[in-house]
Amino acid sequence: MDRCMPLLILLLMGRHGLCQQEEVCSKSLINSCDDCIKSGPYCAWCQTLNFTKDGEQDAVRCNTRAELVKRGCKENEIISPKNKRNIAKDDPLSASQNGQVVQMRPQKIDLDLRPGLPVSFNVSFKAAEGHPVDLYYLMDLSYSMKDDLANVQVLGTDLFAALRKITNHARIGFGAFVDKTVLPYTNTNKKKLKKPCDENDQQCQPAFGYRHVLSLTPNKNDFEAEVKKQFISGNLDSPEGSLDAMMQAAVCEDKIGWNSNSTRLIVLTTDAGFHMAGDGKLAGILEPNDEKCYMENNLYVKSTEMDYPSVGQLAMQLEKNRIQTIFAVTQNVESVYKELSKMIPKSEVGVLSSDSKNVVQLIERAYNALSSKVTITHDNLPEKVRVVYRPICRNGEKSEKEGVCDQVHVGDEVIFEITVTADTCMENKFFTISPRGIKDTLTVTINTTCKCQCDTAGPIIDPHPHCNMSGSISCGICSCKDGHVGQFCNCKIGNKQEHTLRASCQKDNGTECEGRGDCVCGRCECHNTDSGSQYYGPYCECDDDHCEKFQNQQCGGKGRCKCGKCECNSGFEGSACQCKTSDEACRTVNNSVCNGRGICKCNQCECKGGYQRPHCLECPGCTDPCQTKVNCIECLGFESGPFKKNCSEACKTISSTIVKEAFTLSPKECKQKDSEGCWMTFKLVQLVGEDNYKAEIMIKRDCPKPPNVIAIIGGSIAAVALIGILLLMLIKLLLYMKDLKEFRKFENEKKKSKWAEADNPLFQTATTTVANPTFTGGE
Repeated sequence: MDRCMPLLILLLMGRHGLCQQEEVCSKSLINSCDDCIKSGPYCAWCQTLNFTKDGEQDAVRCNTRAELVKRGCKENEIISPKNKRNIAKDDPLSASQNGQVVQMRPQKIDLDLRPGLPVSFNVSFKAAEGHPVDLYYLMDLSYSMKDDLANVQVLGTDLFAALRKITNHARIGFGAFVDKTVLPYTNTNKKKLKKPCDENDQQCQPAFGYRHVLSLTPNKNDFEAEVKKQFISGNLDSPEGSLDAMMQAAVCEDKIGWNSNSTRLIVLTTDAGFHMAGDGKLAGILEPNDEKCYMENNLYVKSTEMDYPSVGQLAMQLEKNRIQTIFAVTQNVESVYKELSKMIPKSEVGVLSSDSKNVVQLIERAYNALSSKVTITHDNLPEKVRVVYRPICRNGEKSEKEGVCDQVHVGDEVIFEITVTADTCMENKFFTISPRGIKDTLTVTINTTCKCQCDTAGPIIDPHPHCNMSGSISCGICSCKDGHVGQFCNCKIGNKQEHTLRASCQKDNGTECEGRGDCVCGRCECHNTDSGSQYYGPYCECDDDHCEKFQNQQCGGKGRCKCGKCECNSGFEGSACQCKTSDEACRTVNNSVCNGRGICKCNQCECKGGYQRPHCLECPGCTDPCQTKVNCIECLGFESGPFKKNCSEACKTISSTIVKEAFTLSPKECKQKDSEGCWMTFKLVQLVGEDNYKAEIMIKRDCPKPPNVIAIIGGSIAAVALIGILLLMLIKLLLYMKDLKEFRKFENEKKKSKWAEADNPLFQTATTTVANPTFTGGE
């Protein structure tokens, strides 16, 4: 029994909880049946008259069908639009229908949806036998593919034989590519452009980007004849212009000759990687690829003017033109093209032998892989529309891949269950659903039902007594005439504007009557709450049902709810009356409550102004009282400072004591300057309260000695005199140095003179000598 219980529970959950979506109506602002229908996919409207009770708003008419029936609304009075679908075109699956192959049904369906409510329908697909196939062989003709070209030139017979196994309506075309004929991709020397191969290689065609050689044809001889005319070419770098060639082959539908009803294949053979969007900048090519056809004389003429396409651009065009791709590449680049294949829908990668001899077998395997995989997808999906695919593949097997069935063979019919949901209102929107690579499409047209189509039992009465003869009935509620408002059109607004009356019912320009009542003649008539009580207040802003809960009880069961707040019984407190009235844990050693710096709530201190729990003792963020109380300390201890005249009043919150030798208080010692520049030493202790202190002040201050005026003046005079003497000595020194310089200059010039010392020829000595007769030559 114990082992069976978990299984039984799971079965019950799957049956009632997990597999069925619960019908819920999430109402917002409901004023009409239309508002109700837009609120959610499971919202229904009751149009029964007198369905609302006194004090109830018309929004109670909007709920799930089950809830409305439970409240007494009759089934035929419930308005709940359902989804509708109409299959407009449903041709049967066939190999030929009016000359056309039909592989998918239906082909057109019209949906009339309710927003948010999903609708499902089935789409069948059956691969038709002998469906036409168009194969375009796109070959890399760079020099490294020389050996491969020789094998491809005799490929026609084998390739057609392989296609005949698939269909009798096969056609083959051929195209070739190398790379853009500009540096650095190709040697632009005139001689090299004409012959980019080795000098010894005589059969070499001029360099080119992409050339269309043969349009799609059912004639194998034409294929072989045109391919045999092809010669190898060459370029400089390793990557090729593969994406350029594929883009032109995809968009030039008329040039290639694609059949509108055929399965379209491009087989790309190469032994090198590929250039992509942005690589053109190396050659100065900045114009982005515009995804258009530029073929003249079978040659891509915009190769040197337009950049390579991006992978995303190519993938989009291949899907748009229903082209499937087979990459036949050599072993060295297999990983590169496998990564590319992940980004291109309906593509396969096969490994070529070194000389391409196995290309026919490769194409055959790749085609079988592509054709056996059916992928349903959509295009042009409108905004706010969701599509989910649920495949039911062969033998009723359900696929884990959304929208994909594998291993589907010719003649196998598979079904896709498609679910469409429109999340908003819309009109005449459409999108298409189709298998990738197949022409068949299903066009889905969507319209939504966002308005109520109300049925009126009996004749239409206008005006109606239910509306006080001032309005008519619409979907069970009153639609008032001009000049009348209210749930029953019972308010005549007269000369007043309706918006003025409604504004008086709005609190702070908010919702009318807080969404809890009706504005009747400028006053709110409040509705009932879900519990049966009534909203109240000028704007119906109050009710007694929504207060904070404690232990899952409103107001903890220890009070009553009043306008959203708890009024606690005696002995209890707190926002939800969750605490007993007590201050035991808030009391301090000095028997105060929170040290007078907070209030006790729920037996816990709520501190003021930065003080910290548990008892509001310390305030780490507050200014140091040593600095804020310095003026009071000066006037209390030394009768000086800014508070000298009104010290007792300004400093009444401080009780002070003068000490001579040592402090008795334990806090840290404060040392601050007073107004006279003296250092005061004191200690402060905060008592109970925010601004209540006890102070001890040291009687002795540390005052600096007054300056020696005589010494300062004398020193100043001596300094000035000394500076003057030094300046005079400096001036004298400069003059001496100048004179010395001039004297030395004179001496140098004197030494350089050419005249020598001699007697002046103009000088005449004295002719008479007189001797003193008294002179004896001694003393």
